[in-house]
Amino acid sequence: MKLKQTLLFAAFPLVLFSCVSQKKYKAAEAKIDSLTNANAKLAGDLKNCNDLTASDASKAAALQNQIDALNKQIDFLKQNHDATLKQLEDLSVISNSQAESIKKSLDNIGAKDEFIKNLQDQLAHKDSLNMALVMNLKGAIGNMDDKDINIKVDKGVVYIDISDKLLFKSGSWTVTEAAKTVLGKVAAVLKAQPDIEFMVEGHTDNKKFFRPNLEDNWDLSVKRATSVVRILQKQYGLDPAHITAAGRSEYVPVAGNDTEEGRAANRRTRIVILPQLDQFFKLLEKK
Repeated sequence: MKLKQTLLFAAFPLVLFSCVSQKKYKAAEAKIDSLTNANAKLAGDLKNCNDLTASDASKAAALQNQIDALNKQIDFLKQNHDATLKQLEDLSVISNSQAESIKKSLDNIGAKDEFIKNLQDQLAHKDSLNMALVMNLKGAIGNMDDKDINIKVDKGVVYIDISDKLLFKSGSWTVTEAAKTVLGKVAAVLKAQPDIEFMVEGHTDNKKFFRPNLEDNWDLSVKRATSVVRILQKQYGLDPAHITAAGRSEYVPVAGNDTEEGRAANRRTRIVILPQLDQFFKLLEKK
């Protein structure tokens, strides 16, 4: 009995030691598991952190690219801004340099309007004189139903057309006696206005001919014009300084030369009352 008790007491510390070691083992094992789980969690967190860091780096790079692009735009806008300011400065310089002349031009508008009105009045006066001259010529010549004489105003110029059938015989430049009477009536009206200047033009048709002392229609048109001029000067006393003689040959027709009627209309002597431009030049010189 004592032996059993002795053995029992001897074995009890072993059992007790075994129980304590088992608990520590399990506790250590549990701690290891806990640490392993914590390590795994930390490893996962580390991976996530690394992934986030890579994503942030990519985002940062993208943002940097945007920043660089914006900086380029800012530089471009600055350059345009500077160029625009320079242009505005240049415009300002031009405007300032011309401001005084512009002001003077505006100040002269009233004077220019008055000048234009004066010219218009002079033109109206000239038109009135031309109409009075036409009426005087028509009254002096009398029978205006005669197709051989035509008096008109065109663009402010008075024209007196006299057919060559009335003035000359065919191919001749000698003025007929009947024509001298008509020229005398025209001369009386023109002589009443000594400042008038006029041109006598000879016109022909396009038919060719052969005459002694005549080379072509140029010669004939000039000789007919000078014949009329001599009558007006020598017989009716018109100032030769106010007369011009001109030959136009066949090159200023008033009708077609393909019919006898057309050729007859083209064979004419025209007296052109020249506009007195010196009056307008004097007005311009005053301004």
